[in-house]
Amino acid sequence: MKNQMSKLSPTTKMASNSLVMLPTPTTINYAWNMGSMLGMIMIFQIITGIFLSMHYSPTNAFDSVIHISRDVKMGIESRFLHSNGASLFFILIYTHIARGLLNMSFKKTEVWMSGNIMILILMGTAFLGYVLPWGQMSFWGATVITNLASAIPILGEPLVQWLWGGFSVSTPTLNRFFSLHFLLPFVLMGASVVHLMALHLVGSSNPMGTNSNQEKIKFSPFFIWKDAISMIVVTTIMFTMTWKYPYMLMDPENFSLANPMNTPIHIQPEWYFLFAYALLRSIPNKLGGVIVLILSIVMLMTIPMKKFKMKNSKFNPSFKMKMSMFFFSFVSLTWLGAMPMEPPYMNMSKTMGPIYFATMLI
Repeated sequence: MKNQMSKLSPTTKMASNSLVMLPTPTTINYAWNMGSMLGMIMIFQIITGIFLSMHYSPTNAFDSVIHISRDVKMGIESRFLHSNGASLFFILIYTHIARGLLNMSFKKTEVWMSGNIMILILMGTAFLGYVLPWGQMSFWGATVITNLASAIPILGEPLVQWLWGGFSVSTPTLNRFFSLHFLLPFVLMGASVVHLMALHLVGSSNPMGTNSNQEKIKFSPFFIWKDAISMIVVTTIMFTMTWKYPYMLMDPENFSLANPMNTPIHIQPEWYFLFAYALLRSIPNKLGGVIVLILSIVMLMTIPMKKFKMKNSKFNPSFKMKMSMFFFSFVSLTWLGAMPMEPPYMNMSKTMGPIYFATMLI
């Protein structure tokens, strides 16, 4: 092993030492494995996305998706791995954020801010990808969300037409959405490298919230085994979803060809955007709804600016209570976003919205 290491260039040796021999706090548990699992799923998504892009045609989107599912060898498996992988990606990233909030990891500002930028890129990528199958929910979801830009004074209408490439969501819209959906994952990969560099610069947090420099061990082999176990579990879940329950998180409306003359009874985005959609619907003013929609995600960036009396949340009951209320409001809003716009769901959304923002901003 030493002879092999001696043959490597100084740059390769430095990279090997920083990644494999990284000093890591001894107290971190499986909740700290989310980053490696997210990296694995991102690679899965890029690989399956490249295969799908070889057979996808924006000019004949719906038929090309059927062609991929029926005629291309391993096409339907690639499609379901890609769509269910996106849902699993969001499950893990929301869990990753929850762990970061509970353990006050946001105090490591560089890591937290780079992670938030990654979330914005990921959400944009996921939205663009949801439009590409050109089903009913894809078309109407794109129409509703892109129309929100019209709430911007003066620039709104021209901006919407520029996004559409015309006067409605159509083939030019699909062309540009497909290009961006293909390119953004590579931007996300670059952002993940920055995120990882920032993490290695300041070091990981730990469940106790104490100084992580007090007791550390090498990342390899102690934590590589933990990452490997987590990756095996997540891979098993992803393939089980793909082969046993491929339609579990899909909307039935999206299996019908997009029809501008037939509006679905209940328009809703994918489940991972439902919390923001519920907040948007709870505001009667269009511009106000757009502002609330943006704030629901961007407000995570404001948390490091706040001053906390205690350095960790381990023995801070009030902070734990606040986070519990935040998680409860998030789950409630996700459920309410899938409900029709009628009482009592609208009233519940108007109640949960202030709780969601109060727990973060106060």
